Parts: sequence; C-alpha cells; structure tokens
Amino acid sequence: MYTIKKTLNNSNQLEYIEIENSNKSCYAKFCINLGASLQELKLNGKTIIEDLSPLTYNNTYASSILFPFANRIKDGKYTFNDEAFQFDINETGNNNALHGLVFDKTFQIINLNETEDSISITFEYLENKESRGFPYTYSIQLEYIIKKSSLDVNVLVKNTDTKAFPFTLGWHPYFSSSDLFNSTLNFESNKQLVFDERCITTGVVNINSESNFEIKDKKLDDCFILNTNQTQFNTPDYKLLISASSKENFLQIYTPPKANTIAIEPTTGVSDSFNNKMGLQILKPNETYQLNWSVKLI
Repeated sequence: MYTIKKTLNNSNQLEYIEIENSNKSCYAKFCINLGASLQELKLNGKTIIEDLSPLTYNNTYASSILFPFANRIKDGKYTFNDEAFQFDINETGNNNALHGLVFDKTFQIINLNETEDSISITFEYLENKESRGFPYTYSIQLEYIIKKSSLDVNVLVKNTDTKAFPFTLGWHPYFSSSDLFNSTLNFESNKQLVFDERCITTGVVNINSESNFEIKDKKLDDCFILNTNQTQFNTPDYKLLISASSKENFLQIYTPPKANTIAIEPTTGVSDSFNNKMGLQILKPNETYQLNWSVKLI
C-alpha cells in the first residue's frame, strides 16, 4: 500500500509529488515543474538519491531528463539537413547550450497505477510550440515504476511534427554514498572521450578497462563509451545496478561540490552530438522512441 501526497513549496511555487509505502522503506519525491525530475529516492530502506541542498537545481540539473540532447552543444549551434540552428545559451561561462529543453518544463500526471508490490506514475509534456533552436513539436512521457528494491524509468518520445528531427537522450541522477572515497564503479569500457576546456568532445582515446573503478577523491567529469548496457555502483551500504535498454550507451560521471555525492548519467549520446554525430538518432514524423533505465539494489 502506498500513500501519494501533493505539496506546494510556497517560497518557489514548485509542486511536488511524494510517494511512500506503508512501512516507509520506499519513498520517491518528484518535482512536477522541473521536468518531472526525481529529487529523492529510498529503496528497501536505503537512501539512494537525496536532496542536494544547498546546491540548486539550475546548477545541478538533478535527475533531469535530457532531451532533445544530452550534455552540451558547442556555442548552441548545429546544422541539420543543410539548415543552421541556434539553441539558447544556458551555460554562459562556456557559451554552450546545456542539457536539452525539458529539464524545467511542467509535466502533467496522466496515469497512476498501484499493484500489490509496485506503484507507477506517468508524467507527460506536450511541446506544441516550435523553438528557435529546435523548431519541432513532440511529446515525452516519463513512467516511473517503484518497487521494494528497484526503480524503472520508461521514456517514450513521439515526433508530433511533420518534419524529422535529430535527438539524443540522457538522465542526470546523483547518487548518495555514506563514503564516496571508498565507493567504486564497475563498467566495461575501453574508450574514453576527450574534452576541451569547455567540456566539448574533441576525440576518443583507448583506455585500459578497469574492472573496478575507484572513485576515492577524484574530481570527475568524464565520459566513457560502454561495451555493455550496465554500470554497477558499490557503496559501503548498498550495491546498485544501473542498466539501459538502448543500443547506444555512454556513461557520464561527475562529482559535484557536495560530499559523498556522484552523478552517474546514462546517455545515448555525448557532448556536441548534434555536430559530431556520436549517438545521434533521427526521429521521423509520427514515430516514437522508447527507452528504459533500470536501477536495482543487488
């Protein structure tokens, strides 16, 4: 049995949905106005995702869904079908467009379903206005399925326009550890992206694949091309398996200026993908793209 509560933060007028099971071992908190992002998560009594205060959402993009592009577009510029486009610049220090267009949109709840051992909530955003940088219409649905020891995020994107458009997709969750220094990651990769000083992809280098990636006190903002669709996060308190259903799998790892917190971001593309084409896909009119991200305690 789950309780569902809707709250309003009077100081910033943000609306939240909180979901909790009867024994309080599972809890999830979503912000409707910030891209239906998952701001807090507890599974089987373990705190997986927590509020990043005093860091703010406009600096962290915490748990935001990254669409129509993950990461950055250099100078916000790209060409598609021999036509030039310009995204608004929202990373002013590096003069980049950052993290897509839906991270700050208000979603609507379109479905809520509870079973004996799970609850699912589906949010939807309909884009009916063509923007300067992305002159297309689309819909995006986010279904979150919460069980005792797992979370599934099902994403459904539909091109509602009469023109095809390019896209990549990503998710930007920050995970908590009681001791990040002694936490590790397991993933299979022998290629890492090279970034310039503006975090724009400039190339790929071969690396020696480490079965155990030690975090320690590293300051990370790195991206790897995965050989599989799975990443494991090992902390002193829990082990977490993060998997994706996509064919294109990249892993962005970032340590923010907050202790014992790390962003582990599964994406289908890389920084400046609209220009370098790495992971870039095309969605035709009336077609849909589906993707599942799974987070499971093991």
